[in-house]
Amino acid sequence: MKNIVITGTSRGIGYELISIFAKAGYQVLALSRNDEPVRKLNFENVTALSCDIGKKEDLDEVSDFISSEWGNVDILINNAGKLINKAFAELTAEDFEIVYRTNVMGVVGLTQIVLPLMPKEGHVVNISTMGGVQGSMKFPGLSAYSSSKAAIITLTELLAEEYKETGPSFNVLALGAVQTEMLEEAFPGYKAPLSAEEMAAYIADFSLTGNKYYNGKLLQVSNSTP
Repeated sequence: MKNIVITGTSRGIGYELISIFAKAGYQVLALSRNDEPVRKLNFENVTALSCDIGKKEDLDEVSDFISSEWGNVDILINNAGKLINKAFAELTAEDFEIVYRTNVMGVVGLTQIVLPLMPKEGHVVNISTMGGVQGSMKFPGLSAYSSSKAAIITLTELLAEEYKETGPSFNVLALGAVQTEMLEEAFPGYKAPLSAEEMAAYIADFSLTGNKYYNGKLLQVSNSTP
């Protein structure tokens, strides 16, 4: 029985991951600012917490739950993401802070909480985007979002090196176009070739088995542009 923590579970890929893991019998902690969608699923093995990973007090509640109810975490999927689609000249410092607070500092804070509770064979899966990959096609309006996701790619590589002797494993998936609400925010009207459910199935399988083959790796999961 694995204990799995997932962020960004109120919609899209994160929401679909909950059903996949719950139906497979795993214990799941679902973290999102809006916990109602997951609560309505009524899975006995899923705990939904209202959590803004960019806030220390919310992360403290997560830490308390894991320590008191589980004691260990086998898989952490950092899936939460904040996107602001705005021309660079119009972006404010506050816009960048909002995006980076969730996409970078939230990942840092939650990962620091979970790491001491993970076994050597544990797996941290960070979700990035093709727009964060060096040399990939870039799109106007996404400078805050894509640059924050680029930071997560480098962070993953650094943590894999730092923890290579003790574990857990760290890998990052750079996703291409998936039909989610966030895609609609970035590319209004665009129809993606993959559904959130299809991508969630891939991510779920990778989180369970990918650390047998990869550590510190960036995998580009995309068959289209964007």
